[in-house]
Amino acid sequence: MNKQKTLWIILKLIFLVIFNAVFFVAGGFEHSASVWISYGFIHFAYFMLVLTPFLTRKGKSEAVFGRSLYLISSVYFFVQLAVGVIIILIAPDGIKAALLIQLCMAGFYGAYLISHMLANEKTAEAEEKRQHDIAFVKDASARLKSLLDHVSDKEAKRKVERVFDAIYSSPVKSHPDLAQMERRILDSINELENEIAAGNNDKIISKANALSSAINERNLRLRALN
Repeated sequence: MNKQKTLWIILKLIFLVIFNAVFFVAGGFEHSASVWISYGFIHFAYFMLVLTPFLTRKGKSEAVFGRSLYLISSVYFFVQLAVGVIIILIAPDGIKAALLIQLCMAGFYGAYLISHMLANEKTAEAEEKRQHDIAFVKDASARLKSLLDHVSDKEAKRKVERVFDAIYSSPVKSHPDLAQMERRILDSINELENEIAAGNNDKIISKANALSSAINERNLRLRALN
């Protein structure tokens, strides 16, 4: 365990040590059931605050997701701490009020936290899809651009430039129904690359024309699907 992790663990334990020291030194070990209920809920709220980073959806917006969840857990913890301390100081004989109040608070917290986690999942999935969509156009454009420097024949180069312009100006947003078509386009770029390496100008022109048609068909289908 490195020094940084050790320091974080110590920092997280400070509240538990101080709270428990005050609780048992000032109040002893004999308490009513309502006090023990509040004691337990305060610890639950704190443990949820500590565990919140592990509930954060990983991804490009992980920091944003983490801040929103941490804020929810922080608010719950401080509210629960305040309510719990008040109940501990009052120490009512019955448990109904203490239990119902803190159960309701925990329930609202759980519902609010889970709703945000679900929203974060949806946002992260949308981001992943967009990154996947962008990757197709970005990857294909980069590969075609690099091929242009290796085409010496003017007619063949013009055809490859036409393919590059078509893919570069294509919408980045895609659709699941087009996945197979997009894979075929990438495979065709591989074939075009092989023909360029071999210097087969006629085949370069033929492959480039086929690619231009495939890209235009992909874009037309995309507009129809969206």
